[in-house]
Amino acid sequence: MVATPIGNLRDLTPRAQAILAGADLIAAEDTRVTGQLLKHFGIATRMMSLREHNEREAAEKLIERLRAGQAIAQVSDAGTPAVSDPGARLVAAVHAAGFKVVPIPGASALLAALAGAGMQSPRFQFHGFPEPKSTARRKEFETLKNLPHTIAFFEAPHRIADSLVDMAAVFGPERIAVVCRELTKTFETIRRAPLAELASWVAADGNQQRGELVVLVEAAPVVVQDDAAGFDAILQPLVRELPMKQAVKLAAEITGGNRNALYERALQLKGE
Repeated sequence: MVATPIGNLRDLTPRAQAILAGADLIAAEDTRVTGQLLKHFGIATRMMSLREHNEREAAEKLIERLRAGQAIAQVSDAGTPAVSDPGARLVAAVHAAGFKVVPIPGASALLAALAGAGMQSPRFQFHGFPEPKSTARRKEFETLKNLPHTIAFFEAPHRIADSLVDMAAVFGPERIAVVCRELTKTFETIRRAPLAELASWVAADGNQQRGELVVLVEAAPVVVQDDAAGFDAILQPLVRELPMKQAVKLAAEITGGNRNALYERALQLKGE
């Protein structure tokens, strides 16, 4: 499973070049696209098509080649295979057939976007492409809006303007997001701003509605409870194991709750 450049051809690693050159066959999402890449690096390995619609049938043929002792490399048009691209069914089938799967890491639009976005959450959740229709898309966003970590999407250029409008409506106009367009390419653009501002910016500039797009939405803001009793799951073990003041201080730091209210609640818990 070979990661290929998402734009800048220099991002094809030496290991990936060696694997593609040494394979008996390359299974490519689009042989025309991969053909240009191979031509640039002087690689003459034969190719066959492996697309979403023929992946199951192609996997059977590739497994027969593996049984014959051949080495197969699989690539998508750009980036890492099986990440919103063909490849996952093939990998599952190869595992099931008892053959070794070797990922060859490299370019990834998702990871490149995360690196350039400045999101503070240590966790993220990847959702691929949102629903294409606005009503379904908003329902999808509703299920995600309170997640406590960064949410990552791919989006098509002809839908990015409407998708950002829907994001602003559901996640909130002031929620910080980052639009990453044409990463590693000549017109690479990374814009970080509130969703309402991003929606207006993209709508006003047709150039921002072209190319490959990744959108990252920051984690939902932490909701601080005023009722100290709501923090019992955190406060109770602290009160049991630590002096009162230390327990309350830690609980306030962890929860963001009012220290006086937490102290009163700690006294109640101590007396129970």
